[in-house]
Amino acid sequence: MENQGNNTSLKAVIAVLAVLLAGSLVYIFKMSSEVDAVHTEIVKTGTEKESVMKDLQDLKATYDAAIAENTSMSEELLQERDKVVNLIEELKKSNGDLSKYRSQVKSMQGHMKELMQENEGLKKQNVTLASQRDSTVVVLGESKKFNEVLVGQNEELSKTVEKGGKLSVLNLQTAAYKLKSSGKEIATDKASRANVLKISFTIAENSIAKSGDKNYYVQVIDSKNNVLGEAKKVSFGEKELAYSFISSVKYENKTVQVSQDLAGKDFAKGMYAVNVFDKDQLVSSTSFSLK
Repeated sequence: MENQGNNTSLKAVIAVLAVLLAGSLVYIFKMSSEVDAVHTEIVKTGTEKESVMKDLQDLKATYDAAIAENTSMSEELLQERDKVVNLIEELKKSNGDLSKYRSQVKSMQGHMKELMQENEGLKKQNVTLASQRDSTVVVLGESKKFNEVLVGQNEELSKTVEKGGKLSVLNLQTAAYKLKSSGKEIATDKASRANVLKISFTIAENSIAKSGDKNYYVQVIDSKNNVLGEAKKVSFGEKELAYSFISSVKYENKTVQVSQDLAGKDFAKGMYAVNVFDKDQLVSSTSFSLK
């Protein structure tokens, strides 16, 4: 009977232990499942965070490249790039729900596409404007060259006209005479006999010259370097001219013969110089001598 009671007690203990073991196994299985679920969630959250971070890094790289092109939108692109950088820093510190970050990234990606399209449009406009500007520069350059050529041609033409409009004084001649009381003139080359010098020259025909009264200053210088005749002086700016007499001529674009006498006495022997000036410009000269 005692053995039968011991067996009954042993069976009861074994049954209790079996129940405890089963409960432990169930608890261990439940805990293991929960750990696996938490691990899976952590891995999933880490993967999603990396994905969101990669999207943000791609956004930042796109903005950096667009900013480097230095377009008129650079300021706006900088502001958007800074928003991305701030979100990246915020995401690094976050361990919570990623849904708000995914939502912000999606919104940023959409805005980025709009900005990039606008930026590309501006770049194309800039290329067109640059091409038009280059064409304008070329046209302006050609026009400038053409104008420079015209100015040069006009200056040359003005010089030609001015030069062509000047009168030519030709055939300047001087001869000494002995003028008798009867009015008869006898040519001489002796200083002691001469009492008048006859000076003549020709003004050539010029159809483009300005017609009207012309004054020529005639200068006769003897062998002692004296200016004969009136020996007056006239100034042209800083220049001063001593002259023997003035020949006034009415010029009408036709050839004009000019002749004028210079009376005198006690002419010196030697070489004489005769110069004709149009204002301060020497237009003709000759020389003669008296014995």
